[in-house]
Order: sequence, then structure tokens, then C-alpha cells
Amino acid sequence: MNQDQLKLVVQEKYGEIAKQSKLFSQSSCCGSTSSCGDVDYTMFSDDYSGQKGYNPEADLGLGCGLPTEFAGIEKGHHVLDLGSGAGNDCFVARAITGDEGRVTGLDFTDAMLEKARENAGKLAYANVEFVKGDIEDMPLPDEAFDVVISNCVLNLVPDKEKAFAQIFRVMKSGGHFCVSDVVITGDLPDPIRKDAEMYAGCVAGAIDKDKYLKMITEAGFENVAVHKLKKIVIPAEILENYLSKQEIDSFQNGETGIFSITVSGYRQI
Repeated sequence: MNQDQLKLVVQEKYGEIAKQSKLFSQSSCCGSTSSCGDVDYTMFSDDYSGQKGYNPEADLGLGCGLPTEFAGIEKGHHVLDLGSGAGNDCFVARAITGDEGRVTGLDFTDAMLEKARENAGKLAYANVEFVKGDIEDMPLPDEAFDVVISNCVLNLVPDKEKAFAQIFRVMKSGGHFCVSDVVITGDLPDPIRKDAEMYAGCVAGAIDKDKYLKMITEAGFENVAVHKLKKIVIPAEILENYLSKQEIDSFQNGETGIFSITVSGYRQI
């Protein structure tokens, strides 16, 4: 598929997920409103329940880390969350920035934006907004944000170099980002790498860890640091949809690894 087709797949799938709860997504194993598909969209998720500002209605279990833990957000900061979904990370960030700060969520799925705005309305937050836009071409001004965060979204962006260039553009001098994402070591088997469902499920779009980190420094960021690296094991019942038993054994015991990574970087003054 070309880049536009990949984006459409992501929009459609996450539009479906936006219409249901985290519990339904987990119980249905794939977040499909029709029937259980091939991918568990919650298999990377971390527990947010202990985070200040956590709102269960905004948590669809779609993250792969806790970027707000390492983001260095302070009171009064203007924070941008890329791929903000139902608003989970935005509301946690808002609890840190307080009334003095601002939080902007960017997403390109209408159903997610509707859900996020509904959640924000219930919380009566005046300093949290949700904007429709593409991460590769953000409809946001230059040097507007102190901190940029994202949770398991950049792997869904076809052109990651454009994404990091845009993050650099909208970030204030002296600002920084912290993202949790999915990366790989080794090579994914072709049936997984070429599958649209696995792309939307944050697996097929993941790139090599070293290439990912190099891309960040080439975008102009400095003091790049990996805060957390956690290996992800794809359940055998999901792999069975793509690989033979022999291929599964080879994949599980080979050099290929899938990881959740939380990384930060700074735009120097």
C-alpha cells in the first residue's frame, strides 16, 4: 500500500476503536466493532491507573509506555500530544501543567477527536484543546510548545523523518520531546511486515531501533536519551494468523525483537 492507503487504514481502524471502551477492546482481542480480527491493539499498553489526572474514559489501552513519566513537564508548560486519541495522555499532562499551562492534542481521526472533546467537556478543562491534523504536516505554528509527547503513534506515520522534522519545527528553542513508540531489531517476516492490520496494530510500521534513534539526531535533536526499553512478545495465537508453526518457532527464537521504547530529545537554544 502507498502512504495515503496506510493512513486510511489507520483512520478507519482507530475510528472503530474510538466507539468502544478499553474493556471491550481487550475482551474482543482486537478492537474490532465487528468480529475478532488478527491483532490485539492493547497488547503493548501500560497501566495508567496510578497517574495523577488519569481518566478511565479516555484510556482505550492503545499506548506502549508512559511518556509523561519522563517528559519533564512543569507547571505552566504548553504541551503537545501527537496522536492524542481519546485524550488519555493530555489529561495526565494537564494535571502536571495545572491551570497555568496549556495542552493541545493532535489527531486525524474524527471519532477520536469527538471522544476526546467529550471527555474534556466532562472535566470542564478550559486549557485543553484537540486539533485535527496530520503529524507529517501539522496545522500548528512554529516554536509554540515547551514539550511534545506521543504514545505509540509515530510507528503509524509512514514518513517518520517528516514527523520528527515537524516536531522540531513546532517546539520552542530549549524545548524537548518524550515519546513512547515501537521499534524492532532484526527483520520482521514478510507476512507480518506487509499486513495492513499489523500496520494499524503498531507492528508492521515499526522500524529498526538504531535507525529510529539516528533519525532523531538527524532531525536536529540533541541529548537524546532512552529511558525505557521493554521487549514485546506477540502471542502465538496472533502469529498463527500469519506464520506456520515452523516460522513461529524461528521468529520467536531468532534475532528479531519487538520493543517498546521511551526516548527523549532536546532542541537546543
